[in-house]
Amino acid sequence: MDVPIIKRLEVEIQALERELNQELPKELRRARALGDLSENAEFHMAKQRQDIVSARLVQLKRRLADLSMINVNNIPKDKIGYGSRVTLHDLSRGAEVEYKLVTSEEADVSKGLISTTSPIGRALMGKRVGDIVTVRAPNGDRELEIRSLRTIYDEEPA
Repeated sequence: MDVPIIKRLEVEIQALERELNQELPKELRRARALGDLSENAEFHMAKQRQDIVSARLVQLKRRLADLSMINVNNIPKDKIGYGSRVTLHDLSRGAEVEYKLVTSEEADVSKGLISTTSPIGRALMGKRVGDIVTVRAPNGDRELEIRSLRTIYDEEPA
């Protein structure tokens, strides 16, 4: 598991908890002091922000728990899985492309980083060199032949 992702999530969680537990209560007290809450825009905005921050915190904590459950020992050594680098030949376009399968937080298609939960990522999971996968995309199906594979076990240690 890529530790910078976990650190990024932890930093965002800390910032949101600080906002939820320190900053927003001050804003709410200040807004209450202004009087009539039924027409108090500051109060309603602070309450709305409190709801948004609370929901985001739940989402981030759930994602952090999910990421901590990934067991690197369960990632296959001879098939495509998290952390794999694959070279694919797009049979319909006649082009080669290389991707690395990453978490959704790391995904950046412009850098060749695709999520294991993306349509291409899901289609590739568990496949081997020589397999042909069909990926359903909004602009039509794509057939991709897996030309090469480097798993996380083949990568050079940092």
